[in-house]
Amino acid sequence: MYDSIVIGAGIAGSVVARQLAEKGNRRVLVLEKREHIGGNCYDRQDAYGILVHEYGPHIFHTNMEDVFSWLSAFTQWTLYENGHQVVANVKGRLIPVPFNLNTLHMLYEKEQADELEKKLTDAYGYGSRVPIMKLRENQDAQIREIAQYVYENIFLKYTMKQWGQTPDQISPAVTGRVPVLISYDNRYFQDQYQGVPRDGFTKMFARMLDHPKITVNTGTDATTRLEFGEDQILLDGEAFTGSVIYTGALDELYQCKYGRLPYRSLRFEFQHFAQEDFQDGHSVVNYTVSEDFTRITEFKHLTRQEDANGTTIVKEYPFAYTGAEGEIPYYAILNAKNQALYEKYKKLAQQHKNMYLLGRLAEYQYYNMDAMVKKALVLADTLLSC
Repeated sequence: MYDSIVIGAGIAGSVVARQLAEKGNRRVLVLEKREHIGGNCYDRQDAYGILVHEYGPHIFHTNMEDVFSWLSAFTQWTLYENGHQVVANVKGRLIPVPFNLNTLHMLYEKEQADELEKKLTDAYGYGSRVPIMKLRENQDAQIREIAQYVYENIFLKYTMKQWGQTPDQISPAVTGRVPVLISYDNRYFQDQYQGVPRDGFTKMFARMLDHPKITVNTGTDATTRLEFGEDQILLDGEAFTGSVIYTGALDELYQCKYGRLPYRSLRFEFQHFAQEDFQDGHSVVNYTVSEDFTRITEFKHLTRQEDANGTTIVKEYPFAYTGAEGEIPYYAILNAKNQALYEKYKKLAQQHKNMYLLGRLAEYQYYNMDAMVKKALVLADTLLSC
């Protein structure tokens, strides 16, 4: 009855399902454990009519023309004219992050700021992105002073809250995403396209999955219909020889038989206020020194709902994922020990020649949204070429 089965209706699953159905005329069954599509990008209107992101803020950003064009078939966009901008609350003062030359001139008197700007530009070149750990190794004492300020006030406590670890325990792949920008660019991302789907992520995914060759079952745990034996995969008790694309947590597919893969999870605290603004026009404010939460998102600014009555915010509290009911694994904790554990689960999956792992959870990796779309399209095209 089906040519392919996709487990998960988030970014990875929805994109690969659409490509298989539309480009390859494949009959695709999508099984989604949650009661909704869209994965962690799921958005909804709250009780006050404000579109909120249920699982934290999601901003699409890319330089990939092909990815942007492909997604644009399913949505119009609300693009950020000046890019997505974030500020950090450092002891009550709001400063742009990533730290850049605008931040530098906010913190130092003009003469000293000009001198420091020249040193940074001479050392790294205007427009460069310098990882904070690399900046701390500079031989110049004044540059190290800047690096230490960023390290202590923007990086250190925020990182410890987010990951539950000290910075020296965290993968360089993570610390490398905390740069100092040698430019006057206040954008959080430097990609050409930045924004959100005009009607929301959920409607974009709904259009993506709306195809006569795609059947979507939400509220369906894949393990209630699929059985992963040693040499074959069964669908409803019958051998299934088509492709199976799995996007969920790989350890949980195998009942964590080797132990649970570590993740960080998030708890969200939504609040609505009968006032026009909560953060002086800022969509995201990071709390890098104080508070137990890491950031506050104000949705009317994030999605440009400036005509909304009142305003809704969400605070994010990180914690260690335990697998308890209601918890969601968000961020893989990348280190050699955890990667070795993941490889053991990957070997189990490789027993099935028709099974493919795709996505943050299935691959135990971090992907930006555009990279995930690209990888899903490549996988679909690879399957269609077989």
